[in-house]
Amino acid sequence: MARRIPLVIGHRGAPGYRPEHSRSSYDLALELGVDAVEPDVVVSRDGVLVVRHENEISGTTDVADRPEFAERRTTKTVDGAELTGWFTEDFTWDELSTLRCRERLPHVRVSSASFDDQQPVLRLRDVLDLIRAGSLEHGREIGVVLEIKHATYFASLGFDIAELIAAELTAAGWAHGELPLTVEAFESTVLFELQRLGVEAAYIYLLEAAGRPFDLFAAQGKTALTYRQTAAPAGLDGLVGRVDGISVDKRMILAPDKLGRATGPSSVVTDAHARGLCVFTWTARPENSFLVRQFRHGGDPSAFGDWEAEWALIRDSAVDGVFVDHPDLGVEFFRR
Repeated sequence: MARRIPLVIGHRGAPGYRPEHSRSSYDLALELGVDAVEPDVVVSRDGVLVVRHENEISGTTDVADRPEFAERRTTKTVDGAELTGWFTEDFTWDELSTLRCRERLPHVRVSSASFDDQQPVLRLRDVLDLIRAGSLEHGREIGVVLEIKHATYFASLGFDIAELIAAELTAAGWAHGELPLTVEAFESTVLFELQRLGVEAAYIYLLEAAGRPFDLFAAQGKTALTYRQTAAPAGLDGLVGRVDGISVDKRMILAPDKLGRATGPSSVVTDAHARGLCVFTWTARPENSFLVRQFRHGGDPSAFGDWEAEWALIRDSAVDGVFVDHPDLGVEFFRR
């Protein structure tokens, strides 16, 4: 049987080299040959869809150094976790547009951090337009894998994030199959709502290695399925016909033991494929900080370990898509 060639997805652009979700991060990902890029979407106070990894933005922008916003620092509970910092929903888009992107992992990615404070925060519409133009420039269709963050939390603040996304995709010419679109979330409720609103996309249910989805937990408490239960055969049976696939933490494929050593690949990919579901995984990174134990070399967390050995386990599991931070390495390895 021929080896499956997975989609290579630029995780927030090319954050191994540039601050995540910055314009240069996306531009570089396109230049390095990705099949798609992944923007994370949160909401501003005035309902603008903003591209940030989280709604708490002190680690990815210069907001903490902006005296005019000092009084906006606060503590909130988001999806059950208490966080202190600055939150997108407390700023208008005009205010957010004055902020500049920063490297989220400056001690691991020193070179990327050298691009700090140079580029503005982007909206979803900016990324959609960028990818459309990039597809024309590079002569190939490049997709968007849109991740929706904290839908239940934003609903508690009065934002219908599904409605906002459907309207934005329609206005940008992305809602009806014009270019490859995948929508993913850790909460299935918002995926089903976008389906109801008629957004044509592949729908992917994100699964953590532990815990429960917050939308189901909020509605059902501890009777809600855990992510691991959802990834088991009986849980996958319940997804058939409702979503197109799942996207799992790579640990669910590598199956590390108590000492942190990979014992996989596990059966999650074959179980999903047997039910007609595709499988993505996140995130393939080469630095020691992110590799399972037996593939780390030396004590420097920013140094590259034996990433090819770890990635080979992921590739040989026959996944359909892989999120990468270093698109050049991902494109070369997974298309080899």
